Amino acid sequence: MIPLIGITTYVAEAAWGAWERPAAVLPESYFELVASAGGRPLLLPPPSSATDGPGTGAAEVIDVLHGLVLTGGGDVDPVSYGEAPEPTVGGVNPIRDDSERALLAAALKADLPVLAICRGCQILNVELGGTLHQHLPDVIGHDGHRSAPAVFGNMAVATEPGSRAAEVFGVSPTVLCCHHQSIHELGHGLVPTARADDGVIEAVELPGARFVFGVQWHPEEGGDRRPFEALIHAAAAYQRDRADQHLP
Repeated sequence: MIPLIGITTYVAEAAWGAWERPAAVLPESYFELVASAGGRPLLLPPPSSATDGPGTGAAEVIDVLHGLVLTGGGDVDPVSYGEAPEPTVGGVNPIRDDSERALLAAALKADLPVLAICRGCQILNVELGGTLHQHLPDVIGHDGHRSAPAVFGNMAVATEPGSRAAEVFGVSPTVLCCHHQSIHELGHGLVPTARADDGVIEAVELPGARFVFGVQWHPEEGGDRRPFEALIHAAAAYQRDRADQHLP
C-alpha cells in the first residue's frame, strides 16, 4: 500500500521538442523526493476551464489522496487577503490560487496530511485568514531571503523546541531560501515553529491536525528528503485509518 500524494503544479509557457505552449510544469525534485520517500506522486494542475471555477471537484480529488504537497511559485494575489497589489508583486495566477485554496480547504476538512513549501506555506496562511508582507525587504531592510529571482541562498533558522520543525530539521538548520514575501498576520490556529535571525517566520504548523506543516524555504532544491519522509509517514497512517474504516 503506497500512499498517493497529490502535488500541485505551476502553469507556464514551456518548450519541449518541437512544441511550445502553456503547460503544467513542476521541477522534478518535488515528485522524485515524494517517490524516493515512499509515496506515489500524482500531479495536480489548476484547470481554468472547470465548469464551476478552478476549485471544482477539489473534495473528490482529496478523497482519493493520502497526502498533499503545495509547491512553490509566483506570488499569492494580495486581493485574496484584502489588499491591493504593490508594484513588487509578480507571477500572480488567481486561477492557481483558487484551485490550491480549494484543495487545501478540502484537505483540512478531511484531516489529510499537508506539506506546504514556500508559496504553499503562504497559501496555507492566507486560506486560514492570515496576511502576507508583499515585499519583505521593505519590512526588514535587506534582501537576504532572496538576493535575486531564482537564486537560492543559505539561511540559518532556529526551530521551536518540541515542534515538528525541530523533529524534522533539528535545532538550528541552514536552509535554502528564495522568497521576497513572508507571513505577516498568522492564519487562524497556525503557530510559528521556525524563524530566521531577523525574526521572519520560516515555518508554521497547525496543532491538532494530523500533519499540517509549512516551510518558507525550499527543501526540494537541496534534495532534502526529510520533510517528504515525514509527510509520507503521516500519509501512510492516514491510509491505514481509512482502510480500517473500510473507506476507499
